[in-house]
Amino acid sequence: MNRASLSALVAASLILVPAVAFAAHGRVGLWNVTTTMQMSNAPQIPPEALAMMKERHLPIPGSGQPVTSQICMTQEQVNADKPPAMSNREESCDTKLLNQSPALMEAEVTCHGRINGVGHVKVAWRGKEHYEGTYNFKGAMEGRSNQMSTHFSGDFVKSDCGSVRPVMPPRSMQ
Repeated sequence: MNRASLSALVAASLILVPAVAFAAHGRVGLWNVTTTMQMSNAPQIPPEALAMMKERHLPIPGSGQPVTSQICMTQEQVNADKPPAMSNREESCDTKLLNQSPALMEAEVTCHGRINGVGHVKVAWRGKEHYEGTYNFKGAMEGRSNQMSTHFSGDFVKSDCGSVRPVMPPRSMQ
């Protein structure tokens, strides 16, 4: 799997999934988000990149190690009635809401391009300051069959995002 495919996969699980969790929920401001991802065909990471990641104690994508990051959510993102679509020159992912209630949301994510397949996301909220969920994907990445299972959770930190920029999913590139 090349660097672009790995980037798209990480974007889908680390950007789209938290954005999905905020559809008409949450609070504006800074959030801590923890994501754990398992993959059936883990990406081939160049040896020098793998060594650097290990040296810096960074989690290896698809290894099942948790990745914790901070995201900043805007009022527009929190007010959204559906998660954002992710598209660029090489892949397009559309999200279809299957079920939504005040405490639970389920959606299907269909991707075409270098990443082809269908994912299912389920998010549960506990108030406006915590959520957790799962994202399971089955399909192919650059022609290689792959399954991905992701668990994620988010906790509100504070209203001021400081230097953390708002989450912006990839958009169409012309």
